[in-house]
Amino acid sequence: MTVEPGVRMGQDRDASVIERSWDEPEAFAVLFDRHADSVHRYAARRLGAEAAEDVMAETFTTAFQQRFRYNTDSADARPWLFGIATNLIGRHRRAEARRLRAFGRLSAPAPGGQAEETVADRVAARVSAQAVRSELARALARLPARHRDVLLLVAWADLGYEEVARALGVPVGTVRSRLHRARRKVREALGGSDPTALREESEDE
Repeated sequence: MTVEPGVRMGQDRDASVIERSWDEPEAFAVLFDRHADSVHRYAARRLGAEAAEDVMAETFTTAFQQRFRYNTDSADARPWLFGIATNLIGRHRRAEARRLRAFGRLSAPAPGGQAEETVADRVAARVSAQAVRSELARALARLPARHRDVLLLVAWADLGYEEVARALGVPVGTVRSRLHRARRKVREALGGSDPTALREESEDE
């Protein structure tokens, strides 16, 4: 049995929850419980924990206000929610770039150290590429914002190309083009490796 994205066994689809909330506003809390943690993690990776709280809260406030406009043909609300979050993160572009540049200047912590995990650490840890975290942070900081959005929605929000297209309101071809350019820049900066290329092969199959 295949379970649709955004739905666990025995759960209503996200779209059904949103539709029910049109008449029963309290039902929207189900969507918050289901996706708030992942939205917060995504925002924290990009802006830090303090700003992430505000972004997460405003994402769901905005989603609640706009719930009547949701296309219920889309069972999974994650692209919609991450699109709202990404737009909100866009208000913090300078802060994000400063954060990445600062991480790029950090020395690698000693093994077993208690240094705070950085944005780049989180990506690198997923692909056992700890040695490149500073270089990766610098590479991400140098990307145009629209390319960084696409790259991180794929790498950190685990969205597919079509989901990213829905999140950002752009054609799938634009997503592929921006992702290709972003990954090329990252590979150039890291001497040929790309620790953000987590879904590329499966998406192209």
